Amino acid sequence: MYDTATRSVRDFVPSTPGLAGIYLCGVTVQSSPHIGHLRSAVNYDVLRRWLTHEGLEVTFVRNVTDVDDKILEKAVKAGRPYWAIAYENRRLLDRDYSALNVLPPTYEPLATGHITEMHELIQELIDRGHAYPADGDCSDVYFDVRSFAEYGALSGQRPDDMRDPGDASPRDKRDHRDFALWKGVKADEPRDAYWPSPWGKGRPGWHIECSAMARRYLGDEFDIHGGGLDLTFPHHENEVAQSKAAGLGFARFWVHHALLNLGESKMSKSLGNVIDLDAVVEAGVRPVELRYYLGSPHYRSRIDFTDEALKEAAVAYRRIEGFVQRAAEVVGNGRPKAVPPAFAEAMNDDLNTSAALAIVHDTVREGNTALTAGDEPAIRGALTAVRAMLGVLGIDPLDSAWGGADGGNDLKPVVDSLVALALEQRASARARKDWAAADSVRDQLKNAGIQVEDTPTGPRWTVGEQH
Repeated sequence: MYDTATRSVRDFVPSTPGLAGIYLCGVTVQSSPHIGHLRSAVNYDVLRRWLTHEGLEVTFVRNVTDVDDKILEKAVKAGRPYWAIAYENRRLLDRDYSALNVLPPTYEPLATGHITEMHELIQELIDRGHAYPADGDCSDVYFDVRSFAEYGALSGQRPDDMRDPGDASPRDKRDHRDFALWKGVKADEPRDAYWPSPWGKGRPGWHIECSAMARRYLGDEFDIHGGGLDLTFPHHENEVAQSKAAGLGFARFWVHHALLNLGESKMSKSLGNVIDLDAVVEAGVRPVELRYYLGSPHYRSRIDFTDEALKEAAVAYRRIEGFVQRAAEVVGNGRPKAVPPAFAEAMNDDLNTSAALAIVHDTVREGNTALTAGDEPAIRGALTAVRAMLGVLGIDPLDSAWGGADGGNDLKPVVDSLVALALEQRASARARKDWAAADSVRDQLKNAGIQVEDTPTGPRWTVGEQH
């Protein structure tokens, strides 16, 4: 796995045999999620699934930042409580994660729920000479960047070249590069966004929350810290500084995914250039197809979003889905077994999902050849291999998360019966050579998202477009 801190690919060996601890910087919930957020969720969900597949027990922590400058600014403009805005957007985030079959985290801590842990860590830094309360009565506390010799190593920057982070008035700091650990009350912010502290009433800085929560749930040292490439500086750089200055081992691997861009810039609410899940679905692309699109490139490769690329990914997924459905009709759903060695090799090569999906498509082609030949053992072998690989990637069509047969979706028997009734009516119309009525039934099914294919053994129906 590629480690940002060492700029190298290193063998991943968990600190505790059989266990793996992952901390992922989650979303700041000042607004509803977009598909850039969902790329992060999908990438680290695949990492988690692969480590689990390899026999590790994974503790996966993904935080939610539910108080910060942007949320408070939105609250003031909207005239609403900041916590109402944060909660509303958390619900939307959970909805989208569920729609894309992203596994729930082991723990999902909120920043506002861990103020005590932040106070403790800040005090440790003050005691060690790495932080200081600001002069005057502002209640701010800052990290002293000059006190930590390794500052800038993670992002490859020189402290002398760094600008003021802009998180407080320069007169309150000893050095313009110092960053806020605790922010005192501000006159233009909501009155209910503050907590008591040893330094006065205030709220946490952005960076301290992750160090405190990672320590709370994963200990002083853990295996993997993940996040977007845009978080490397200042957020992750500051996490490293404050955690290691407090004597913590902190993250052994730093894993960063590349961004999803729209045009020449990253997708961002502040820039107003965002596409969300609802817009994708309205355009006729299912959540499973969006997940395929987001997980297809290597996680360290930038995605330049286009409608054409998304639709091409949807078509590619439907080819896989079509094979799985046809094979299951012949040999049953099967039970996914071990993934092919070439797939495992790709996944163990810095989570190379692009190469792994090439193995999936190769196996699907072999399976389609077996279907044409009526070779049931070969069909079964291809189906179980494909489903095993798709399970790791979170896109198995037969997974109950996608309404598949596994897990017993309660609506499936109802849909089966209704479609069967419609096909009987179509067959009767064809028998009496009422082609208009037969075509009408087929068109109505198509409008409902049901595609009918006439085969030598009778009509077969699937959900979605045929290609």
